[in-house]
Amino acid sequence: MKEPIIAPSILSADFYDIGSAIRHVEESGCPWLHLDIMDGHFVPPITFGHKMIADIRAKTELFLDAHLMIEEPERHINAYIESGADAITFHLEACVHSHRLIQSISRAGIKAGISIVPSTPVSNIVPLLEFLDLVLVMTVNPGYGGQKLIPFCLQKVEELRRIREQRGLHFLIAIDGGVNAKSISDIVIQQPDVLVIGSAFFNAQDRKQFVADFRNAWTSPIGNID
Repeated sequence: MKEPIIAPSILSADFYDIGSAIRHVEESGCPWLHLDIMDGHFVPPITFGHKMIADIRAKTELFLDAHLMIEEPERHINAYIESGADAITFHLEACVHSHRLIQSISRAGIKAGISIVPSTPVSNIVPLLEFLDLVLVMTVNPGYGGQKLIPFCLQKVEELRRIREQRGLHFLIAIDGGVNAKSISDIVIQQPDVLVIGSAFFNAQDRKQFVADFRNAWTSPIGNID
């Protein structure tokens, strides 16, 4: 089994000391940093915008995975393209002209992703899959960290993997929400490519060991973390 990409979500970090949070990610051996942009409309909280991404870009070589939880992302996409993000994922539910937005992101040389909330079926994005680099399956209702994984959402990973294989596509499958030591055994069965991990990562006493334990669980027969 190929090890998953672990992408710690900065949403669960201490925003007062964001530099230390980034160093923790780098030192843990994780290659990606997940950036949750929230506008207070698509989801209730407000986090940060494109300037934060640009400032982080200037300080790290980590792969910056920008997750736009904002209404009408097409209105702001140029600013996020220019921010230095390596991947930009927007929500199907927030955008009318999804194909056009995917093209705008891809033409800029940035990985294009789309995300779906728990209530959105995979069938809604099937026509777009051939144009995507990443599909982000929300395994909680978006907006807040620390939630419990919704089990039925993992079935979408299996469905996406089957479609990807049948059609010879190459998009990555990511999950976001409730990824921790308690849920990993169920997650391993479905084999997503990317694990977005928030509070479980930043609350760990030894983050490097936490990442090692997750990677070991991927090859364990039962996918458990001691």
